[in-house]
Amino acid sequence: MIMYKPEIMQLALNNAKKVIDDIPVCAVVVSGDEIISIEVNKREKDNLIISHAEVLALISANKKFNNWRLNNCDIYVTLEPCPMCAWAIINARIANLYFASFDTKYGAFGGAFNICKYSDYKINFKGGLMEKEGDELLKNYFNKMRKNK
Repeated sequence: MIMYKPEIMQLALNNAKKVIDDIPVCAVVVSGDEIISIEVNKREKDNLIISHAEVLALISANKKFNNWRLNNCDIYVTLEPCPMCAWAIINARIANLYFASFDTKYGAFGGAFNICKYSDYKINFKGGLMEKEGDELLKNYFNKMRKNK
């Protein structure tokens, strides 16, 4: 397993804080020490269900390498990926996934269930990294949404 880099998770959290009209999630794809792509949720902006940070980051990395196989890459996400994003991450052959907050409702890497049980490809993953910061970001967003209703 390639070593976790807390500065990359901090970069993801900092970018997630900039999200205004969507759930504040950021995904960063890295290869070694090189940042390949940084994306945030854009479902509201794009009006597309697939505009999750993870999918957008994978698409950007795919374009940069001109290859759907991203097996030399890691992905850092501020929230545990949902099943759609998890399956995209697995199919991209990402080497390592690191995430901050667990999602006990929709998380597909242990929060709600483990999607790896359904795949021949076994990704290395670790969650709960900078979890307090990730949880606080989400809590603040949803509190703000409730107040604005």
